Amino acid sequence: MLKDIKVTGQKDTRSGFGDGILEAGRKNSNVVALTADLAGSLKLGAFIKEFPERYIQVGIAEANMISMAAGMTIGGKIPFTTTFANFSTGRVYDQIRQSVAYSGKNVKICASHAGVTLGEDGATHQILEDIGMMKMLPGMTVIVPCDYSQTKAATLAIADYQGPVYLRFGRPVWPIFTSELPFEIGKAQVFSEGADVSIFACGHLVWKAIEAGIILEEKGISVEVINIHTIKPLDTEAVLNSIRKTKCVVTAEEHNVLGGLGDSIAQVAARHFPVPIEYVGTNDTFGESGTPAQLLKKYGLEATNIVEAAEKVIARKKAQ
Repeated sequence: MLKDIKVTGQKDTRSGFGDGILEAGRKNSNVVALTADLAGSLKLGAFIKEFPERYIQVGIAEANMISMAAGMTIGGKIPFTTTFANFSTGRVYDQIRQSVAYSGKNVKICASHAGVTLGEDGATHQILEDIGMMKMLPGMTVIVPCDYSQTKAATLAIADYQGPVYLRFGRPVWPIFTSELPFEIGKAQVFSEGADVSIFACGHLVWKAIEAGIILEEKGISVEVINIHTIKPLDTEAVLNSIRKTKCVVTAEEHNVLGGLGDSIAQVAARHFPVPIEYVGTNDTFGESGTPAQLLKKYGLEATNIVEAAEKVIARKKAQ
């Protein structure tokens, strides 16, 4: 039962990245960190203290950072670039496409403060399009972990993974609930098996999906909640196994419904097993200033919104 999922604490996912890169650095001397004036925001303090010779502060020069990282891979280094998600993608897309993705460079693009939960900094710093931008790049792996523990595990995993990676995480303190679960790139996590509806979620909204699942279970609805932490390559087998059983889907993400997780799930369904789908995410809009709680509510990213979507899609299924 979803209500039995153990929460072991609360911590921001960006701290999972900071702890993960420190451990990765201890394991592999080729791991290096580059930042564009945001070492504190990306929790790099411990890494910098222990490995000052493997840290490069490029200043507010994100495009240079990406190009430098691409060059460093030629010498066998494993560069982790760090800044806000908006600046990790929108500001440097040309450099990522030309210098990293096109030539398959082993650069790890680590992007914090993603989505509306960045909060008060507002639309110019928030980004809701980055998953779509990055998953369209040939050869780019896209990972969106759901809590501190999974972000740390993902950081360690990408250090050992050959090829360009986009790792997306966030700013707010969030429940930790994957401490005892294994992490594997490209392998979805099933939190509950059910027969009535499949809920696929990523990032912060995995916890919201679990909360929604608890509400639905109390209503007698059998829910399958699946964490799609790897948007690309997508675990198509897990997706199809679920939708063939439940025959209806809800997707949940802190991202534009255009181009994000929902589109990836819908594409698999359309090709192999068409089913009714409802999307929880931002709807073709930019963000704005506010607290994370205010913005999650405003943009319909709460557990109650997932419950409503699930009930709607189940009704659509029954009406067919």
